[in-house]
Amino acid sequence: MNTMRAWALALQLLAGLAPAAAAASPEQAVFGKERASLDARGVADWVVVSKDNDNLPFAILDKKNAKVFVFHPDGRLRGAAPVLLGLGRGDVALPGIGARELSKIAPNDRVTQAGRFVADLGVDHHGDDVLWLDYEGGLAMHRVITSNAKERRAQRLATPTPLDNRISYGCINLPVKFYENVLAPAFTGTTGIVYVLPETREARAFFASGEAPSILARPMIVVTDPNQKSGATGN
Repeated sequence: MNTMRAWALALQLLAGLAPAAAAASPEQAVFGKERASLDARGVADWVVVSKDNDNLPFAILDKKNAKVFVFHPDGRLRGAAPVLLGLGRGDVALPGIGARELSKIAPNDRVTQAGRFVADLGVDHHGDDVLWLDYEGGLAMHRVITSNAKERRAQRLATPTPLDNRISYGCINLPVKFYENVLAPAFTGTTGIVYVLPETREARAFFASGEAPSILARPMIVVTDPNQKSGATGN
């Protein structure tokens, strides 16, 4: 099934326009009672219908709502949680930003880039385990960083609104228990796919039209020992 047909079916399922048999099909993401935006549901359904995840665990990061959803390979939800994102708004990271010192990254450049990422577990320069999305770009998902009390990161995660969830240098900060009990187990012993939804364009156009080929083209790196892959993150 091509990507545009798969996306069309996903939208039909969302809108209730598909035939009854299709609506009951297991070939759509299962969110259960978890609340999710139409973009998140649309991309998740497209992933399941098109098999874009190659039977790997996957996650959908909804930047507009500062929320991540982690799925089993077949599209059943493992869990969801609020996240902290880069301070800057946008979908494209500056070239070479992963090699810059954090103090030299301007606030507007602290962007959580959008795209389709082949993700795997590794360690950062502190020796902490993280889920690498873009190793060269320093983009990872990890436990919330609370070393700077003035940033109030834990408190920001606990608020009911996404309006105060922009604080990091680009990395995605997760609640500690969610990272340890949901995300890390999902990606242990395997690679997976993380879809970071754009905020400056439609998610449908971004993924279904194939606008993220640079991420797809990067080689898949399978990590069996987290110490094999370590580097600096954007906190």
